[in-house]
Amino acid sequence: MSDQLKDFTSSPTLVFDPAPQPKNPPAEEVKEVPAMDDSILTEEEKKMVDDFSSQIDLHNTNGILQYGAGTQKKMADFSEAALNNVRTKDLGEVGDMLTNVVTELKSFETEEEEKGFFSFLKKPANKITNMKAKYEKAEVNVDRICQVLEGHQVQLMKDVAMLDKMYEQNLVYFKELSMYILAGKKKLNLVRNTELVQLVEKAKLSGLPEDAQAAKDLEGLCNRFEKKIHDLELTRMISIQTAPQIRLVQNSDTMMVEKIQSTVVNTIPLWKSQMVLALGVEHASQAAQAQRQVTDMTNQLLRKNAEVLKMASVESAKESERGVVDLETLQNTNAALISTLDEVMQIQADGRAKRQAAEVELRKMEDELKNKLLEIR
Repeated sequence: MSDQLKDFTSSPTLVFDPAPQPKNPPAEEVKEVPAMDDSILTEEEKKMVDDFSSQIDLHNTNGILQYGAGTQKKMADFSEAALNNVRTKDLGEVGDMLTNVVTELKSFETEEEEKGFFSFLKKPANKITNMKAKYEKAEVNVDRICQVLEGHQVQLMKDVAMLDKMYEQNLVYFKELSMYILAGKKKLNLVRNTELVQLVEKAKLSGLPEDAQAAKDLEGLCNRFEKKIHDLELTRMISIQTAPQIRLVQNSDTMMVEKIQSTVVNTIPLWKSQMVLALGVEHASQAAQAQRQVTDMTNQLLRKNAEVLKMASVESAKESERGVVDLETLQNTNAALISTLDEVMQIQADGRAKRQAAEVELRKMEDELKNKLLEIR
C-alpha cells in the first residue's frame, strides 16, 4: 500500500473551517433538484447530520466559502495519490515481455532432417548436440524474461490490493459528501422558510430600506450557500464516477496477472517438458524417419503453443489499451452539461427580470405612500 494512501480516513467526518483553499467559489447557480435520499446513512450518521446542520451559520461568510472544502481537498489528494500509484506503463511492458516469450519459443526449432546425396553422412550425435545448444540458449532467455514477468506480477498484485483500498476510500468520501449536502440543504430550507420569511414580512410591514436590505442580504447568503451545496454535489458525482473507473483499472491489472501466471505455470513448463521429450526421443531413436517424426511433432507443439500464447497476448494488449471511459460517454456528459448551463442561464435571466420588475413596483409603492402622507399633512 502506498504511503500516499495511508493518511486517508476510513469513516466520514464533518468539520467546519478546513485548511484555506485557493479555489474560488463556483459562479454558476443551478435549479433546485429533488431531495437526496438519506437511506445510505446509518442512524448515527443521520444524527450527526442533524447536529451538524444546527451548527451551520449562513451569516458566517468564511464558513459558507469553506463548507465541505476539506472533503473536496481530500478528494483531490486522493485522485493525485491514485494517479501516482496506477502505473499504466507497466501493462505495456508486460505486453512486451509476453511478446518476447513468444519470440523466444518460436526461435527454437529442432533441425529438419537434411536432404541430399550426402545427408546419410551426418551423424545423429551432431543433431542432438545442436538441439541441446539451442534449447539451453532459449531456456536462458525465457528464464530471464520470466523473472521480469514475475516482478511485474508482484507489482500488479500490489496495485490490485491498492485499488481495493482506493475503492473503499472513495465510498467513504461519497458518504461524507452526501452528509455535507444533506446537512446543508436542511439548514438552507430552515433559513428560507423561517428567518428569510420573517425578514421579508418585516420589510413589507415597515417599508424601511434597511429592513428590505437585511432580507436581500440573507437571500444572497442563501443563494451563495445553495451554490456551494451544488458544488459539493458535482464533487459527489465525480466520486460516483470514480468507483467504476477504479474497478475497470483493477480488472485490467487482474487480467494481466492471470496471463502472466498462465505463462509462467503452464506455457513455459509445457515448452520445457516438450523439449526434454524431444531430446529423449532423439537419443532413443536411431532411424532417420523416427527423428523426422519427433521433429515434426515438436515443431507442431511449438506452433500450437505459440498460437495460443499469441492469441492470449493480443487479447491482453487490446484490453489494456482500451480507455476507461468511452468517447460516447464523454460526449453525452458534455451535452448534458451544456444543456444544464443553458437552463441555468435562462433561470438566472428570468429571476433577474422578476427582481427588476419587483424593484420598480416597490419604488412605485413607496412614492405612492409618500404622496399619500403628504396629502394627509
